[in-house]
Amino acid sequence: MSLKDFKTRVKIKAEQEDVFAAFTNPFTIELWSGYPAVMPSEAGQEFSMWEGDIQGRLLELVPENKIVQEWYFGDQTEPSVATIKLFPSGSKVQVDVIHINIPAEAFEDIAQGWEEYILGAIKEFLEVE
Repeated sequence: MSLKDFKTRVKIKAEQEDVFAAFTNPFTIELWSGYPAVMPSEAGQEFSMWEGDIQGRLLELVPENKIVQEWYFGDQTEPSVATIKLFPSGSKVQVDVIHINIPAEAFEDIAQGWEEYILGAIKEFLEVE
């Protein structure tokens, strides 16, 4: 099974704590995604979004700076790990996403998911003037 890596970066005009909450707070996730989410506040616990379409385990959480998640893709040999890092960038917050070991057949959907349905949705939600 071939695996691919995805990288992207986006800048969001918002407070860093609000951007972090958009990834980690189940109530905030529901506001921008439209679906209830299970998002634990401690590493080692499992998360679920979009009625179970995305599931995995929280590996690391550094408040307001870093989130590391393992995403489940059925029978995978290597863990698929998404690392989200937040940095201040002037009046904005820079969000770097590196998601490794994505099964090739799921890559297009996952890449579009990150760009549109996660980062795009969070940016739209937080940048309301």
